[in-house]
Amino acid sequence: MKRLAGKTALITGAARGIGLEFARTYVAEGARVAIADINIDAARKAAAGIGAAVVAVRMDVTDQASIDSAVAETEVALGGIDILINNAALFSAAPIAEITRADYDRIFAVNVAGTLFTLQAVAKGMIARGKGGKIINMASQAGRRGESLVAVYCASKAAVISLTQSAGLNLIAHGINVNAIAPGVVDGEHWDGVDAFFAKYEGKAPGQKKREVGAAVPFGRMGTAADLTGMAIFLATSEANYIVAQTYNVDGGNWMS
Repeated sequence: MKRLAGKTALITGAARGIGLEFARTYVAEGARVAIADINIDAARKAAAGIGAAVVAVRMDVTDQASIDSAVAETEVALGGIDILINNAALFSAAPIAEITRADYDRIFAVNVAGTLFTLQAVAKGMIARGKGGKIINMASQAGRRGESLVAVYCASKAAVISLTQSAGLNLIAHGINVNAIAPGVVDGEHWDGVDAFFAKYEGKAPGQKKREVGAAVPFGRMGTAADLTGMAIFLATSEANYIVAQTYNVDGGNWMS
């Protein structure tokens, strides 16, 4: 039997990358999925590429009205939300002396406030339905430690881990499990931008940082979006019912906690 048969899921930032891989995997496991993204055209294209079990909704996680509208639209389209994956996020890098308040505000608006208020909106619906649910936040190994050039992003993902703990403790009283996944370095198109930051600030040739971080992973390579899907499925199933407020490292051995 498919592990998510009969379940419905909302995945933010899912028009590409990790979120899109989660959507594909969830559908393969029997779920119906709403792909939420600020780029509705990309979300619709992604949904069409997976099939009839997927709908696309526009969501800007920095705008409360957009969050509320997307959650309501998903609830109508899917008949409620059993699972939320808070995947939408931004990355930035700069030396401490060059961090701008605008960049700080932008990263925290998406990575922290976006996670919190999407979680809140979905949790309200789950509480009203009275059937519990699963909420999975996307943290990062960057939330486990500081990094010289990545202060704002690291701080934002540390906040996601903390929010996961607090929300998990609060919402389990309603049968809602809140947990998180902390990936390590994950290959994909977003790494072109990450690599460019390090090329700028560390004087590296294009692609050099990517090769270095991949070689440094104990497993022997960078992760892929597919490497994360097993944990994303597990945390959404009844097998994870007794798991509350935890953040799981899925990073090829980069970090132990």
